[in-house]
This record gives sequence, C-alpha cells and structure tokens, in this order.
Amino acid sequence: MAQILPYYIANYPFGERYDEWQKIQKGQAKIVIGARSAIFAPVKNLGIIIIDEEHDMSYKSDTTPRYNAKDLAKYIAEKSHCPLVLGSATPDIVTFYEAKETKKINLYTLTKRANEALLPQIKVIDLRQELANGNKSMLSLQLQQEIQKNLEHQKQTILFLNRRGYSTFLMCRECGYVFKCQNCDISLTYHKLENKLKCHYCGYEKSVPSICQECGSTKIKYFGTGTQKLEEEVQKLFPQATTIRMDIDTVTKKNSHEEILNQFKNENRDILIGTQMVVKGHHFPKVTLVGAIAADGILNIEDYRAPERTFQTLVQVAGRAGREEPGRVIIQTYNPDNYAILHSQSQNYEAFYNTEILLRKMLKYPPFCDIILIKFQGTNIYELKKVTRNSI
Repeated sequence: MAQILPYYIANYPFGERYDEWQKIQKGQAKIVIGARSAIFAPVKNLGIIIIDEEHDMSYKSDTTPRYNAKDLAKYIAEKSHCPLVLGSATPDIVTFYEAKETKKINLYTLTKRANEALLPQIKVIDLRQELANGNKSMLSLQLQQEIQKNLEHQKQTILFLNRRGYSTFLMCRECGYVFKCQNCDISLTYHKLENKLKCHYCGYEKSVPSICQECGSTKIKYFGTGTQKLEEEVQKLFPQATTIRMDIDTVTKKNSHEEILNQFKNENRDILIGTQMVVKGHHFPKVTLVGAIAADGILNIEDYRAPERTFQTLVQVAGRAGREEPGRVIIQTYNPDNYAILHSQSQNYEAFYNTEILLRKMLKYPPFCDIILIKFQGTNIYELKKVTRNSI
C-alpha cells in the first residue's frame, strides 16, 4: 500500500521536513501531498502531477525564491513525460483560454457535484436598499433572519469576509459607484498620508472627491473592515450563538488552523467567521447557510483580475453550503448588477468567462499580453529618478 506523506509537509519544522525529504528521495513514499514548495520534492519515476484549485494565486511565490509552482509543474511534467492535471471548479482565465481557444490543454468537465448534491440556492442582497431602509448593520435583514433559522434548527453557518481591506477603496453608498482609474479601469486605492486616490498600475492619481461624480451624493465611504468587527456584531445580534473565528490573527500557533476547523465541525459551534481560509475544500455536513458579507471587498481591489477573483471566491464559498442537506447562500453587495456577481449567483463559469475574455481583449490584459514589473530601489530619490528615466 502506498505511503502518503502528510499534507503539512511544507509547514513542518526544518528537522521534520528534512526527514520527509529523505523518505521521498529514498523512494519510501509513493505519493507526496504538499503545498506550493512540494513541487520541488525529489520524486523518482514521477507518474503524474496534480494541482488542485489551480486558480489559486498562492501557487505564485512573492518572496525569495520567486517562482510559480504551476509553471514549474508544466516544466517538470514535460521533462518527466508524465501528465499534469489542473483541477478547479473556477479555472484561471488564462488556463481556460489555453484549453478552450488554443487547445494547448485538454479540457475535461465534471457536470455533477459529489454525492449528486444539489447546488445551493443563492440570493444577492442589494446593500444600497438596506441602507435606504435604515439598516446600517454589516448583516442584511434577510441574512439575520436566515441565521436565526439555522440557530433554531441547530444547523451551522459560515460568514465569509475578505480581510484584504487594507487596500481601501472609495465608494458611493447611494449608487454603488467606485472611483476607478481613467486609464486602467482599476479601482483607485486611498492613500491616507497624502489624502489621494492612486492607481497602482499606471501611477494616475487624483484628489479625494467630496461628492460622487456619478449621482452627486455626499454619501462617500472608505471601505475596509475586518472579521473581528464582524464577530463582535454577530455576538451582539445573536448572544445565544457560539461563534469561532478563523483569520490570520487566530491561526498563529502550530496546528491552530486544524484545531479551529475541528472545533467547528466536531463541537457543534453555530457560526464560523473567516477569511479566504474558510473558502476552499472544507466539508462541513451541517453547514446549510453561507453569507458573503461584502463581495465588493474583492470586486474593488486594485487588480485587473478583481472580477475573476470575485467570481472564483463567491463560487468557492458557496460550495461550502449544502454538501449533504439543501443549502442557502446570501451574497451582500453594493453592485448587484456586476457581471461577476450575477454569474456567481447562477454559478455559470462559461458565461462569466465569455464576458471576461472579451474585456481582457479590449483592454489588452492577459492572456493577450504579458505584464512585467520593473522595480528600481535606491537611497537618493533624485539619483533614482535619473537612473529610471535613462533606463526606460
């Protein structure tokens, strides 16, 4: 029987990691399971490479050594003459383009959920209407009602909130308009020190407006909030509920990630509040309700892939509901008519892809170009500017 290395191989202390490495090198392990760095494992007679959730951006390392595990996997698969399987319910746009348009990748489609489970019912809540009705809570009235139902029926709930709110964007709460770059169509990022809105792609900047240029409203707000604030509000609204939170602040100790998930699953906690960590791959049979608190937090990050990441995240988080029983999903947003939101509601990947690929082509974004970042650093700003001008 094949020996399977633990999933935590990349998180082991150096000594334990070395021991696992030795097992692989000696051929004692036939199957290696690991995170991004597992692609470097010295597997002999490699027969197949499988990259699950291939759309996930964590496969690309942002620290030294910088590498993309997907690109390395392609190279290793070619050299080893073995197949490479890229799996995802929401494939990377570039990957799907290569499969559908250029035929560089063979496309295989699964049309049913595991165990013949039905897709959850998904409802989009317009937060502009909630505000107009006087509800200033982070939870819409319908989501509050659905949470109460789950508590009464002893079912579990997941509340997802993207915490990447440090790249704060400016939005009108009256009409949902988000201030974007006039060149790149990417949301502008608020820089508090200079009190300016800036584009992190082309460098365009503008002063912070006092009124919405779309509807003239003065109800302009900086967006960016966290799971801790959400947990406090949930505890005030539902003091009888048991909650547990999973984010970067609560998973600092070894194995704390697994401990939190086990507590939620085995100790019948009512509500799990979390970031991206709660989105992927978890199987919670008693979860029948998922709430995406602020879809705009992903939709308006300063990235041309924001619609793609929004669609992927919402579809992935919706997949946590109704694994064994009928599920409901509530998506809260100020932009209910955005195509990424609409297609995530219907869980229609091809419809989203067809819209997104046309926009990418018009704006000359990947896969129709390559984006290269050239970085200059120095201690003398004037000398740095001089060198930069002469180099470009």
